[in-house]
Amino acid sequence: MGARLSYAVIGAYVFMLVLIVLVVGPRSRSPYSWVLYFLLVLTLLFLVRYLTTRYWMDDVHLVAWRFLGGRRIALDEIRSIEFASMRDLAPTGGTFGMGAWGWRGRMHSSTIGDFDSIYTDAAAGLLISAGAYPLYISPKHREEFARELSRRARSYSGSLLKDVGDPAKRPPA
Repeated sequence: MGARLSYAVIGAYVFMLVLIVLVVGPRSRSPYSWVLYFLLVLTLLFLVRYLTTRYWMDDVHLVAWRFLGGRRIALDEIRSIEFASMRDLAPTGGTFGMGAWGWRGRMHSSTIGDFDSIYTDAAAGLLISAGAYPLYISPKHREEFARELSRRARSYSGSLLKDVGDPAKRPPA
């Protein structure tokens, strides 16, 4: 399943790429033009990573993948599945290279500690607790994805601590 994509984010990347190209063109003879080319390639690389973010499940794993990176979680290690947003997690600290825009996506939250993030939508995602670090993802249809992930995880380990995908644990309407 693909990730939720934001046209605003894609537009911002394209705007930055166009801006860099406009700056590189007239200054191509400058001894520092390599910096602009580096920024152009780096911005293009981050756009490709954003556009290639995908999530899928096979018989034994949940895979969160993006170009040149990702994370695989065994379904029998999943302890909880819950709806979350980055604002709920209140990420703190980190720098450009360490946060959501960084390569690895490792972040810190004052409420849950360190967690991994492979997402494209900060407002509507899933927090999956498994292994040493929870994982924040943003599948396109998060309710359906949570139901299917819950069904597969429960087939291995029974009931989960928190489970937004389990019909038996849904609050009454």
